[in-house]
Amino acid sequence: MTTLEAQPEMQPESPPPFASTPSMRFGFAVKALGQEGLKSNDSRRWQNKPHLRVSIEYLHEMFAYLAKAGITMYRMASDLAPYVTHPEMPQFHHQIEEAGSELRALGQAARQQGLRLSLHPSQFIVLNSPDPVLTEKSVQDLLAGARILDTMEMGPEAVLVIHVGGTYGDHTSGCDRWVETYKKLPEPVRRRLVLENDDIRYSAADVLEIHDRTGVPLIFDYQHFWCNNPEGLDLVYSVERFLASWPGGVRPKIHYSSPNTGMREVQQRDRKTGKLKKALVPPIWTGHADFVNPFEFATFVRMLGDPHPFDVMLEAKSKDLALLRLRRDLPRYAPDVARRFGLAPDPPDACNDDIIEELGDAAAGEE
Repeated sequence: MTTLEAQPEMQPESPPPFASTPSMRFGFAVKALGQEGLKSNDSRRWQNKPHLRVSIEYLHEMFAYLAKAGITMYRMASDLAPYVTHPEMPQFHHQIEEAGSELRALGQAARQQGLRLSLHPSQFIVLNSPDPVLTEKSVQDLLAGARILDTMEMGPEAVLVIHVGGTYGDHTSGCDRWVETYKKLPEPVRRRLVLENDDIRYSAADVLEIHDRTGVPLIFDYQHFWCNNPEGLDLVYSVERFLASWPGGVRPKIHYSSPNTGMREVQQRDRKTGKLKKALVPPIWTGHADFVNPFEFATFVRMLGDPHPFDVMLEAKSKDLALLRLRRDLPRYAPDVARRFGLAPDPPDACNDDIIEELGDAAAGEE
């Protein structure tokens, strides 16, 4: 079993995380747009007998694309093993054991290309629900994710990311229930679990308090911080506290996205006719932009000074295309920041630039 503590040196055939990529790294979540036909998981309905083995086949193709694009961090889909914990579908409960050898081979492939992996279970996974049945179901879902990562033999940098959950009318009690549930979690879940500040309910100050009570490592979400910081915490202070929450020997990571500043098209009912019609409304600042603003990102990194290295999971709507674009933009607009991510002044990694340019041309044609 791996732990969130410093790990002994691995054998040459399984290089330790970050050995070949000491620079800070960018990652993206689940769906790739830079290569047509890539799938992230087996999303078929239960009637079609989906299986973790199919998801693993898709992930091998995804990993090959990541290697070609030079991307070394990736968030896998949370439902790799379809219906694996569904209480009324026992036929799906043993997928992880059935695909054990395939999972180990997938983990070896990830380690060989220095790929940092993670899982971010859905918003329905809550550890602070007053309903013990819902809480237990969430624990079982997290346990399945931890077992997948353990069977893949991934190191301690491969984590399960969750939010605190709902407030249920009492913010303080919500934090207290989370802490109590955390103390009872199965060891594989506690070993890999990390907690993120969210954009509506639980702020950076809230999760820092939970960390002080439990020791759970924290992921700083940049956009969530600006959307939900009623305590008025300082940005740099908060990031430093979050990074310091991780145990020695495990590189922290943060989430970063830019807010969507464009008008939104929605369906509204006309007050006079009662018919639905399209309308343009202002943005919601919790919404993610398609790409990352390179100027704002560079400013953020510069504000932090020179902390210990951390990795950055980009949560832009254009997924890997946003990563490739930021990786191209930084050497041009912020070479000092680019160097921290191992990017050369004229990076040779401009793969898929044709796709990015086509998207830009299409957008310009719509104006």
